[in-house]
Amino acid sequence: MPLLHHLSIAVAALSRSVAFYDAALALLGYVRVWTHEITAGYREAAAGYGIAGADDEFAIRLRAQGVVVPSDGFHIAFRATSPEAVTAFYRAALELGGRDNGGAGFHPEYGPDYFAAFVLDPDGYRIVAVLDKEG
Repeated sequence: MPLLHHLSIAVAALSRSVAFYDAALALLGYVRVWTHEITAGYREAAAGYGIAGADDEFAIRLRAQGVVVPSDGFHIAFRATSPEAVTAFYRAALELGGRDNGGAGFHPEYGPDYFAAFVLDPDGYRIVAVLDKEG
């Protein structure tokens, strides 16, 4: 059984973040599994991501009053199944308003075979695509 049920973060602009995560996470094999709009009877605007046909594991939630990004001790690491997916995620993230936070490739400071891409999303969250050695 997975350790976490799901993780949600606050975003300042839902449409911008949806465009970012739709494209970047698709390269890792994840899709948007739901979208909530306030006008559709939901209490908040949000979107959830996961594996197609499953529940969300990661969600973004609009917070118009502002977003406070955690310190550098916090990051979100998404599983990737190939080095090509990691690199594609990195390139797409930068094209969609993300910023470099350590590059894409081998990162021996985390282990001899640690292949990952480190970026900041449009709100400044530290996100990583990391090659799942078992994938």
